[in-house]
Order: sequence, then C-alpha cells, then structure tokens
Amino acid sequence: MASAQTAQPADAGVSPPASPRQLRRQDRRAAQALRHRDPGAMALVMEAHGRALLGYLTQMLADRATAEDVLQQVLLEVWQRGQSYDPQRAGLLTWVLTIARSRAIDELRRRVPEPVDPVTLAQERLSAPESESETDQLLEQWRIAGLLARLPRDEASLLRLRFYDGMSQSEISQQTGIALGTVKARMVSGLSQLRDLLEAEEGVRTSA
Repeated sequence: MASAQTAQPADAGVSPPASPRQLRRQDRRAAQALRHRDPGAMALVMEAHGRALLGYLTQMLADRATAEDVLQQVLLEVWQRGQSYDPQRAGLLTWVLTIARSRAIDELRRRVPEPVDPVTLAQERLSAPESESETDQLLEQWRIAGLLARLPRDEASLLRLRFYDGMSQSEISQQTGIALGTVKARMVSGLSQLRDLLEAEEGVRTSA
C-alpha cells in the first residue's frame, strides 16, 4: 500500500473552485438524486467527487486499471445504498470515500496468494494498528485533496506544496518565485477557504 504521505491528486488544480455554499448545494442535489433513484445521480456524484475517488483508489491499490474496476463497484454500491444515505451522519464525500475504502480493502484481500489462507492473512494485516492508521490517514488525505481541488488554483497549488511536500513558506517562495508576503497571504486565504469547505462538507447534514 502506498504511503499516505505521498497522496496528491494529479491535475487537481484544473477543477473549478467552489464556494462552501456551492459545495452544499452540489452535495444536496446528489443526495436527493440518490434518494429518488434519479438516473442522473451517479453523474452528479462523479462530477462532485469522482477525481478524489479515483485518486484514492489508485494510490490504495497501486494500479490504475484495478482502481478503475473497483471504482465501478463503488459507484454500484453508492447507487444501491443511495436511498439509505443519511446526510445527518456524514457528508457525501466522506460517505463515498468510506465505501471506496471498504471495496479497496476487499480487493487487497483477494491479492493474498495461496496456499496462505487469504482471509486470515488479510485480517491479520488489516488488524495491525499501523495498517489501520495508514489506511485511515490515506482516506483523510484524499478527502482533503478532494476539497483542495475546489479552491482557486493559486491558493491550492501553494497548499499542496505545504501539505504534500512539507515545504516551508520560505522554501515555497524560493521554488515558485512568488514573493514571501504573497505566499503567506495566499496560504492564509487558502486555509480559510479550506476550513469553510470542510465545515460545509461536514455541515451538509444540517442543511440538506
């Protein structure tokens, strides 16, 4: 399993920015479509969170083709369980990523070679604190990545350098050629917007 430390969405900056209000509205539309078995529900889910889902699965499984196959399983399960989705318990992004986590673990369990009992070995590995911690950290990092993709490009690119590459503000300034004061201002703005998006994603349950 790839380390959660390296999680970074490819080309995430190309996604159009979304305000917290837009995020809540987009998730509400998708949740309502799922509850009503609307044929367009899955398109709404993919539009909102498809990139984060595929990125998470690709890193979790270390294989793009397998990740795409598992993504189809995830979408099928999202559709099948859509009527029972409760926005009061979790935001849509958190909910679909949690389903993706379960299906990815199922896929990893199937990879255990014979003659070792695959179920037993997988359970032993997955029950280890470090394995659970790494899996949960990876899910959370891709949840953040999915929200970062909604920020304006300038703010998002700097936050990725800070979060994923561990660079200081001074190092970011040196690498990008952006004045240090501008780097600081953009990071403050980006963090504020990210906090609002996190609250909106988690708070969709109070306004759906």
